[in-house]
Amino acid sequence: MSDITTTPNDRFEMTELNREASMGGLGTETTDREIRRISLADFETRRDQIADELWAAATDIGFFQVIDHGIDMDAVNHAFAMSAKFFELPREVKEQLPLKKGQNAGWEYSSQVRPSVGTPDQKESYQLTLPRMDGLWPTDDELAGFRATLLDFERRCWRLAMDILGCFAEKLGFDRDFFTRAHDPSVDTYQSTLRLLHYYAFPDALIDEPNVWRAGAHTDFDALTLLFQRTGQGGLQVLPGAEAASEAWTPVEPSDEAITCNIGDMLMRWSDDRLPSNFHRVRAPRRGEYTGPRYTIAYFAQANTDAVIESAAGKYPQITGGDYIAQRIAANFGK
Repeated sequence: MSDITTTPNDRFEMTELNREASMGGLGTETTDREIRRISLADFETRRDQIADELWAAATDIGFFQVIDHGIDMDAVNHAFAMSAKFFELPREVKEQLPLKKGQNAGWEYSSQVRPSVGTPDQKESYQLTLPRMDGLWPTDDELAGFRATLLDFERRCWRLAMDILGCFAEKLGFDRDFFTRAHDPSVDTYQSTLRLLHYYAFPDALIDEPNVWRAGAHTDFDALTLLFQRTGQGGLQVLPGAEAASEAWTPVEPSDEAITCNIGDMLMRWSDDRLPSNFHRVRAPRRGEYTGPRYTIAYFAQANTDAVIESAAGKYPQITGGDYIAQRIAANFGK
């Protein structure tokens, strides 16, 4: 374990939180930016080419999509089916699996408040963090096969995330397994999270209302996010750093086959800002657009609690993965 500690005042000095708190405006929208699609086919034989493409996309916009990623569609569809079944469970069942305060594990209902907008996201979610799941699984009588499905899917996501992070590690001058060691699922300090999300069907009365969000503007806490979306269930937008001053948001088209990936704040710190963690949000649907429920699944590769996030050039102070995530959770959840 590291002996690095965080003083109480550090909580209010984090650059990421200060940036997020200022990002609540509507801004404008543009389609001039491309969210690049990168094929991971023949990953080992094409590794250098893939690493170049990942680096170019990540350093430009911080967001990209991967296809031919090795997680087959049957597994993706099965995970989404289980997600829908979970959220259809009676509320009294889900309430027996409550989000553990500060632990990123369990079910929450409209409790995440983004500093950018100050209002709860219009969603519910269920979070799986492997060492913290005691008492937080529905029984097989309540939802048969749920636990086995999620554990299998989490492992598939971890493997893909480590392949991508391995490419970034080498580009940053680290060894290929640098981030794999920092996200070790075999130990109890592992804190990467698989999150099932259900955004509620949008009521007609709120369409055209300003400042209503499915998820307010934010950056992710982690090193790398993998986001699975469903075709036709849009709303995700990204604000590249180059457009930050004008708040020109770019839509990210959802696709069953493509996984949307983005750099998180941990990796931005590790890279001395060479890899940007950019703002994104889920805007409310507009009149004439799909207003039904929106389901997504996100995997957040978050460094183990005892991993040290160390800025090589000294731009940021050292902080452990545990202290870092604790600060960000405290700023986002009111309970």
